[in-house]
Amino acid sequence: MKDMKDTLLFDAGEPNPYSQFSIGNSYLKMLTPGPNAIGNVTFEPGCRNNWHSHAGGQILLVTAREGYYQAEGEPAQRLKAGDVVNIPAGLKHRHGAADDSWFVHLAATSNPDKPERQWFEPVNEEQYAEANKVK
Repeated sequence: MKDMKDTLLFDAGEPNPYSQFSIGNSYLKMLTPGPNAIGNVTFEPGCRNNWHSHAGGQILLVTAREGYYQAEGEPAQRLKAGDVVNIPAGLKHRHGAADDSWFVHLAATSNPDKPERQWFEPVNEEQYAEANKVK
């Protein structure tokens, strides 16, 4: 993580407590508590979370390096610092780092009255390789 310290807006935090729902290592630093929670998520290169959905939707604000977002049934989108993704409630999606880059985003629940998330299958190697072709 030495090469990341110069680009982090917030502390990377501790190993992500949701790591059982991802491939690779990520870190989580909660910036605000409770129903309006905002977390700083840092992914090591190659790390991606499983397909999942949020009952209240989610907003991602990319703060450093490069990664991907993909909604089910749509092509992956390359993300870089400054990008914002507004994910509708209940939409199955995934996000994570590019294979050659760290990736950092802030994650916020769109509707704090519905903070529940549902986890699905891991992103398979074919899906991940296809996303990494997007520039």
